[in-house]
Order: sequence, then C-alpha cells, then structure tokens
Amino acid sequence: MTMSDVPRVIEIERLAYPSTWPPSAYRKELQDNRWAHYIVLRDKQITEERSVVPQQEAEKPRKNRLFPLSLLPSRPTITVPAPELASIIGFAGLWLMVDEAHVTTIAMHPDYRRLGLGEFMLVSLIDIAYNIGAKWVTLEVRVSNYTAQNLYRKYGFREAGLRHRYYSDNQEDALIMWTDEINSPSYKQKFQDLKARLMQKLEAQ
Repeated sequence: MTMSDVPRVIEIERLAYPSTWPPSAYRKELQDNRWAHYIVLRDKQITEERSVVPQQEAEKPRKNRLFPLSLLPSRPTITVPAPELASIIGFAGLWLMVDEAHVTTIAMHPDYRRLGLGEFMLVSLIDIAYNIGAKWVTLEVRVSNYTAQNLYRKYGFREAGLRHRYYSDNQEDALIMWTDEINSPSYKQKFQDLKARLMQKLEAQ
C-alpha cells in the first residue's frame, strides 16, 4: 500500500465495515509506523481495461458561432480514477510487535467476496509474518462473524480470550485468536499445503 492508495482503501473499508479508520490513520501508519505492513490486492483486468482508453473519448472544447465559449454554460468535469487506483479490490495489514504479527485489518470489496481472495490476503499476511521474523500471528474478530472465524481456524488460529465491547459501532465483543508457533514443522507444513490448494483454486477460476 502506498499513500496514493489511501482514498481507494477508505472507499473499500466503508463498503466492507460499519466503522472505519479516518484517512489520517492510514497515512500515519504508512509514514510513521515502521512496524506496520500494509498490502493492497488489485484486479489486473481493471488495470488493463482502464489503461486502454480511446483518445477520441476525451471531451473537446465545443465550438459555437453564436456565443463565445466563455458565455456557454460550463459542464462538470468527469474524472476517471487512475487504473492503478480503480484496480484495488481489497487490502490488509499487520503490525510486528516484538515477535508477534498482529493482523490489524482485512477488507474486500463486496463484489469480490466468496472467491477465495480474502483467504489469499490472509495467506499473504502470514507470508509477511514469516519474512519479518514473527513467531506467532494474532488478531481480533467479531463474535458474530462466523465466516471469518472459520477461515482463521482453518489456518490454525485458536480462541485465546475476549475483548469486551471492542467494536465502537455496536459495542460488540471481539474474540482474540492466535496461531501456534508458525515456524514449527507442523504449522509450516499445514500452511504450505493450504496455500498450495488455494493457489490451485484461484488459478482455476
């Protein structure tokens, strides 16, 4: 994730969740928090489609023999998001806290759910956890979000506690979940097997 991605990230977060971070929070994460790692997921097809825009589609100044252009009513400018911004369909992030990777967020655009892409972002975060030297991965999840809980359990997360009234929008509790030690042979093997099956599924779609 880069600073220029933040407007689109905020847009997706508003579609995905009832409560959101302000744009300044993401900018602060990217600029000031050296322990923060944020990624975006892009739809390559959108980038390619938006990049090929016929030149004749650009609006040309209108000519009028009766009135000078300055007297004609102005029409609002239509701005098309840059391909690299419009192509962002999801994002995720984590903090490294000593030897713990704390997942801060995973969000998908609603139109791209149930395709395995949220799982792909979780896998990407666990890969980052390996690369930055974390030993465990932890996160919070709403007690009512059974879909997310099942995904996390699939990747070896277990319930370790409860944060009461954690979510500000409705005061809902959060489950605290942790993996086993991710460098253990058993976890590594399970993770690699799950990752391989996911990649096969995504490539087949």
